[in-house]
Amino acid sequence: MLCLRYSPVIFPTRRQETVQLPKNYNRNVVVCEAKGPRPRYPRVWKTKKKIGTISKSLKLVECIKGLSNVKEEVYGALDSFIAWELEFPLITVKKALKILENEKEWKRIIQVTKWMLSKGQGRTMGSYFALLNALAEDGRLEEAEELWLKLFSQNLESMPRIFFQKMIAIYYHKEMNEKMFEIFADMEELGIRPTVPVVKMVGNVFQKLGMLDKYQKLNKKYPPPKWEYRYIKGKRVKIRTKDLDKSHDHDVESNSEEVDESEFDENSQDQENEDYVEQIEDAEECEPAEVSVVSSETRESSMST
Repeated sequence: MLCLRYSPVIFPTRRQETVQLPKNYNRNVVVCEAKGPRPRYPRVWKTKKKIGTISKSLKLVECIKGLSNVKEEVYGALDSFIAWELEFPLITVKKALKILENEKEWKRIIQVTKWMLSKGQGRTMGSYFALLNALAEDGRLEEAEELWLKLFSQNLESMPRIFFQKMIAIYYHKEMNEKMFEIFADMEELGIRPTVPVVKMVGNVFQKLGMLDKYQKLNKKYPPPKWEYRYIKGKRVKIRTKDLDKSHDHDVESNSEEVDESEFDENSQDQENEDYVEQIEDAEECEPAEVSVVSSETRESSMST
């Protein structure tokens, strides 16, 4: 009979040899038995060079600076700058606006802010305040008033106090007293307490116009605060305003004393120089025997000085 049996399969095995690694072996390197150590190359998707928002904002500022004030040219450059961005680079644009504000490039701030708002991005009160400030600094009073009226009508009860202060400051410097009084009246109707600079500006206008009764009522209604908060080494410290005034007066007095002392020193030095010149002239007029005596005295006096 035919008998079938399963016999174990025998594979030829190769004797494994031990591989001796060097002493200065790096464990991050994979060792291959056939070809030796194989270095690990960096991944393709892990890039080493990363461009941050600060460098991007600087590039944006450099891209805008060399352009003219034509709207289409500026908007085209800004559109090409963000063409390959997946999302709108809001942080980069905000930092670029801050750089332009430090450099007092008001026209560029107006252009970039309007372009950002046209894209539907950055519609915050901070952006509108930066635009209002840039319009005021650039001398566009009509556009600033239009923006103010638009914001005031949309955010009647939630308007920040800094906007009222800015508009009052604009009208105060332009000497537009009636409009300044209107905004101050709106603050009182809405229950917004004016800041110390606002009270000072309105009080100065009352004094100029001779309205002393209103000036006294204003000071009674909004007296100067007794306490102020200052940041000293990153900590908020509560200080009396009287102490601040005293320290300010003390600094002014010390500066004046230093100036007086410096003037006194200069005067004394001038007087000594004049005396020295007079002694030399007297020595020239004297006889030769007397010249040596006078010259020695002048030398001693000059050495002592």
